[in-house]
This record gives sequence, structure tokens and C-alpha cells, in this order.
Amino acid sequence: MTSLGGVQMVDWNLAVTTATRLGRPGPEVSREEARGIVAELRRHAKVSEEHVRGFTRLSPADAEAGDTPVLVVDRPGWVRANVAGFRELLSPLLGKVAERRAGVPGGAVLGAVGGKVTGVEVGMLLSFLSSRVLGQYETFAPAGRDLPGGADGGGRLLLVAPNIVHVERELEVDPHDFRLWVCLHEETHRTQFTAVPWLRDHLRMEIQSFLEQTDIDPSTLVERLREAVQSLSGGRPGEGGTEDGAEERPALVELVQSPAQREVLGRLTAVMSLLEGHADYVMDGVGPQVVPTVTEIREKFQKRRAAGAGRLDLALRKLLGLDAKLRQYRDGERFVRTVVDEVGMEGFNRVWTSPNTLPTKAEIAAPAEWIARVHRKAD
Repeated sequence: MTSLGGVQMVDWNLAVTTATRLGRPGPEVSREEARGIVAELRRHAKVSEEHVRGFTRLSPADAEAGDTPVLVVDRPGWVRANVAGFRELLSPLLGKVAERRAGVPGGAVLGAVGGKVTGVEVGMLLSFLSSRVLGQYETFAPAGRDLPGGADGGGRLLLVAPNIVHVERELEVDPHDFRLWVCLHEETHRTQFTAVPWLRDHLRMEIQSFLEQTDIDPSTLVERLREAVQSLSGGRPGEGGTEDGAEERPALVELVQSPAQREVLGRLTAVMSLLEGHADYVMDGVGPQVVPTVTEIREKFQKRRAAGAGRLDLALRKLLGLDAKLRQYRDGERFVRTVVDEVGMEGFNRVWTSPNTLPTKAEIAAPAEWIARVHRKAD
């Protein structure tokens, strides 16, 4: 843990405790049923490897790269795994804050209080998300005693069993088909990173670049927050909405960023749109062959994804920028489908050649521009 004189900048243990205490209980299942669900998810994850690799024509660069663990976890297990990932990714930023605070009188005391407050805030966020995530390929996954990771800090695939069961019951779909359908999506993410060795390091560099641009001066941050609140409330002079009041407002997390961070975020958004859209495309492409009720599942799931669970859920999704993630699925899937229709799967797979062949945010919205840049110029 990054610390200053023994004081944690973020109390990660408190974050885990807070998320666990605030987390909703999962659906009721018997012990025998739970064992059956876990076993089935593991089988589906294994079967999905062959389906995804055959459809995408992507394979791990070597046996070691493809040997990333698949973990079936409950909600607290998902929280612990993500806290471990946060600690690794945020350590440079927290070190920067520690250095800044070291020269401030009373900095250690502020650190102790701030660490507790931040720990609770992170825990509340993870509590909200822990009941919504069905699966996740954890790209930056430090191995631990209870949470094995891939070689050299490689990823691990998490399947959150209580959430999968909750959604399949809510949608009233065939549980066996739904579990396989979810595994196809998450296995696609695992294949993306194991088959494209440079992708993980590229994402890490972009994220670190984003964090390095963080302005830790309190007055600057307060000013950005003030402007953000004014923008969200429509309080800036001369910045009214559309006539019907349905303008697209940015999330709070976007408004407190610096211009340099917005540039990095634009590149990250393009990559994440590609990865999520590719997973959706593969899931729908493989689905009809192996998931008999895929059409029903897709239709019901799309409606659920778009609607949210209620007003509070919708408000939190907007505040945290989760609506942008929903757009990533839609825009990214459209990009992949358009490119594959135009140049075939092998032509699409040029996207994995290097960071230079990744689509820009503008190209995600206009696939023909990516085709012209990567294919026609090269040809």
C-alpha cells in the first residue's frame, strides 16, 4: 500500500469491508444448486475458448499467455479482486499525492483522515457495481493467495455467479443458455488480451498517462468541480439545453478532467469501444450455433441494459459515466460488424497489428475511415 509515514492514502481494507457490508445479498440457492452453477460456468468457460477462437481466428501467442485462470466468484470475491487491481493501477498517482503531502504541515493527519474517507467512497462505488457485473476479464490482476493471476501479472477471468443467476431469473430465460452466452462474451475479452500480447501494456501506458496528468492542486480541483456542477445543473450563462430539454450532458467524471486527460480518454474510449463491441459481435456470431435461445436472450438483455433498474440506478449510471459504457457496446459492435462485412474477419483482424492500427474515436463512429486508413492506403 502506498503510504506516508505508515498512513495509507487509501484504506483499501476499509474499502473491501464497506463494499461487503453494503452489498446486496445474492439470490437464494441451495448449497447443491450453487455447486452445480459453479461447475456449469467453468464448463461453459472452457467450451467457449474453442468457439471464440474459431470464430475470431485469434489464438494465444503462446501456451503460457493463454493459461490465465477462470474464477467463479461471489460479490465479495469480485470486490476483493478489483481492489487488488485498483491498488496496482493507482499506486503511481498515490505516490505522487504522498510526495506532495510530505511537505505540508499536518500532512500525515490529513492522510489518515483522507485514507478512511476515500476507502469508504471506493467501497460504496464497488458495492453499487458488485451486484451488476456478470463477468469481467481483469486485465491488471496481481496474483494473491486467494486470487491467482496469469503469468507475469497477466489477467484472470471473473464470472460473478450470483449476478448471472439473478439476471437469468429476472429475464426468465433458459439458465443454461444464458450462462453459456455470458461466457462467450467474457471469453472473447480473454482471447483479445492473450492473442494480442502488446494490448495489455498499451492500455497500461494510456492509463498511467491519464493518471500522470492528474492535477492534485486542491484549488484547481475545486474550480473544476464548481464548473462541473454548473454545467450539470445548466447554471452557466448562455449554455441552455435543447428545446425539449433532452440534451446529452457529460458525466461528472468527464467534466473534472484536464484537456490533456480528455485526449487520453478519447483514445481509451476508442479502445474500450472496440473491445466491448468485438465481444458483443462475437457473442452474437457464435450464439446461434451453440445457444438455441440466443435471439430471446439478446432481445430481453438489450431492453434491460438500456432501461436500468430505476431512477436511482439511472442517476448513478449517469454520474459515474456508465451510460458511456453502454454506448461503447452499441458503437463498437456497429464498427466491428461494418468492417467485417466490408473486408472480412481477416481484414478486421488487422486492427490487432499494433497501436497504430487501433481505431480512433472518430473512426469508431465512421468505420469507412478506418478501412481507408488501414486497408486502402496499405494496399
